[in-house]
Amino acid sequence: MSRRNKKQVFTNVEVIDAGAKGKLVAKAPDGKVIFLSNAVPGDVVDIQTHKKRKAYYEGKAIAFHKLSEKRTEPKCEHFGVCGGCKWQDMDYQYQLEYKHKEVENNLRRIGHIELPEVTPILGSSEQYFYRNKMEFSFSDSRWLTQEEIQSGEDFGDKNALGFHIPGMWDKILDVKKCWLQGDPSNAIRNEVKSFAIANGMEFFNTRNQAGFLRSLMIRTSTTGDLMVMIQFFKEDKAKRKLLLDHLAATFPEISSLQYVINEKANDTIYDQEVVCYKGEDHIFEQMEDLKFKINAKSFYQTNSKQAYELYKIARDFADLKGDELVYDLYTGTGTIAQFVAKKAKKVVGVEAVPDAITAAKENAQFNGIDNVDFFVGDMKNVFNDAFISQHGHPDVIITDPPRDGMHKDVVQQILNIAPEKVVYVSCNSATQARDLALMDETYKVIKVQAVDMFPQTYHVENVVLLERRNK
Repeated sequence: MSRRNKKQVFTNVEVIDAGAKGKLVAKAPDGKVIFLSNAVPGDVVDIQTHKKRKAYYEGKAIAFHKLSEKRTEPKCEHFGVCGGCKWQDMDYQYQLEYKHKEVENNLRRIGHIELPEVTPILGSSEQYFYRNKMEFSFSDSRWLTQEEIQSGEDFGDKNALGFHIPGMWDKILDVKKCWLQGDPSNAIRNEVKSFAIANGMEFFNTRNQAGFLRSLMIRTSTTGDLMVMIQFFKEDKAKRKLLLDHLAATFPEISSLQYVINEKANDTIYDQEVVCYKGEDHIFEQMEDLKFKINAKSFYQTNSKQAYELYKIARDFADLKGDELVYDLYTGTGTIAQFVAKKAKKVVGVEAVPDAITAAKENAQFNGIDNVDFFVGDMKNVFNDAFISQHGHPDVIITDPPRDGMHKDVVQQILNIAPEKVVYVSCNSATQARDLALMDETYKVIKVQAVDMFPQTYHVENVVLLERRNK
């Protein structure tokens, strides 16, 4: 059968749900599920399929007969092309509703565990301009829309400074205004682009590995600090200095202006030297009486205000009295460990990334916290009986693993040492549910609280409190 014959069109189909990874859900006349991404629950649409599997189809809405009451007008002119805010056409109250539903469904259907009454999801006070870090890519061959291609016009300037088109590693969408990061992010990006073009600076070509300007990173903070870092593919001292001096003069509020010369095939900076051109080599973020030093390579939650709410929930769930030994697994740069330290006797943080542990130790020293210890190593190897014997038996474990969840050996070690409480912070409730199922015989889920860290997207964080059964 040819590929063309595999395509089908289903007419007047109602979109009934939003499922995992933000996929919209409809039902075909044969009873199979259809997954699509360009609609809102409640829409009645015609769907053209492009993939058929035994139990489902994947497709795209090609005509809309009825628009859902759950819709709202997207604010961004790039919506539907840029892949960053896939739910921007859904009213925020319904975004929260579907995120909450996904968390609860995953815990019940994957975890098969008994749940308490699930606390309603905590929405973000800011639905736009909430990110403290954005990275933009330069390209000398910007993404052209289908309409532009079909017009046959010569658009002249093909330079772009923006985001990768989803699934296309070498195509960059030129962004005029992004609604994710507050002022002066858009002004800086647009000024960099216009000044570079006016002064004949080459934008990068990914396929040919050629050009001068490679990427732009902007970091902001709630303290008012502002970091800008430009990544160059090659050194051209005169042009580099011209651009950086122009930025410093045009935006005097920049407190950290940095650059990287990166001639590698990929644009990751973690193995590169970052040069501070003007100001400090870091900015600060603040949470209560704690300040966190952030450099160009640092990880920090990208929604600062909502991260504070997330950490407060984790701290409240732990309900520390002051005499507990707490382990903070996957501690990262130690933000949660330091956030709970003043309510604990001692906190031990473990993380696999050496640079993160270095930052955690520096921040703890800067904040005058002397009851935290940080250790580096692969969690499944470090978190063993010898480690427990050396550092003490934890009363409470806080764990915040990556999207893949905890390694089964880490789960088993938690079960072996059986602390009274486990606070599990997760950015993927499906893998969290899998881990909770493994722990269900020993631990009971006492509280569940989802937190929306990323409005306009389908991503959601979830915090679960576990208490040991038959203590």
